[in-house]
Amino acid sequence: MPSISIIVPVLNEAATIEQFLRQLRSRVGAVEILVIDGGSRDETRERAADVCDRILTAKSSRALQMNAGAEAASGDVLWFLHADCKVPEGCLEEIERALRNPVTVGGFFRIRIPRPDLVYRLTDGLAHYAGLLLRMRFGDHGFFCRRTAFEKIGGYPDVPLMEDAELFRKLRRLGRVVVIPARLLVSPRRYEAVGPLRLTLTYGFIAILYAARIPLPILGTIYRHTCVGPC
Repeated sequence: MPSISIIVPVLNEAATIEQFLRQLRSRVGAVEILVIDGGSRDETRERAADVCDRILTAKSSRALQMNAGAEAASGDVLWFLHADCKVPEGCLEEIERALRNPVTVGGFFRIRIPRPDLVYRLTDGLAHYAGLLLRMRFGDHGFFCRRTAFEKIGGYPDVPLMEDAELFRKLRRLGRVVVIPARLLVSPRRYEAVGPLRLTLTYGFIAILYAARIPLPILGTIYRHTCVGPC
């Protein structure tokens, strides 16, 4: 198995960071876990300290935080995770299996929001099938890629929104990007704060505008006006 480094950007995640890291550690064992703090004003750093390998500080920007983590990481494969997910059993083996093919540069997991309501199944399905149709993915799918590929495309672009979709687009141009059917469980907190249907439709609308090459500042304005919760 190639060496893997897990990179987790955080900001004010004291309420859940320790639980997240313990669940992650139980799935990945001794794999390197780097937490990149964007200047938290709560106890995020203190609560993460004993459950990860290193804590770094970067400017509060998800793209810059993940780039800082990638630069500090020691692994041949970089796996970027949000701090509000739960990874599936066998996740490392799935990544290793995907990267056996030398033309594969990276991949991502399918997601599931652990709520029984029908609107969340709509969200799960839209995230996957609309993503296939529009040829894009967002960061909550748990992107992973070879370090060589990440460096070749210049890492995450420092843009106000859609840095994950931009990275995905560049990876696809570089080589094969695979879908792992195993599900990452994604926290419903942002959907509950904004409204599940409203946020699902907003994400879909933004994805369509992005595919149509609408400028990112306009998409950022739409996002900020809609996403009033912890997004």
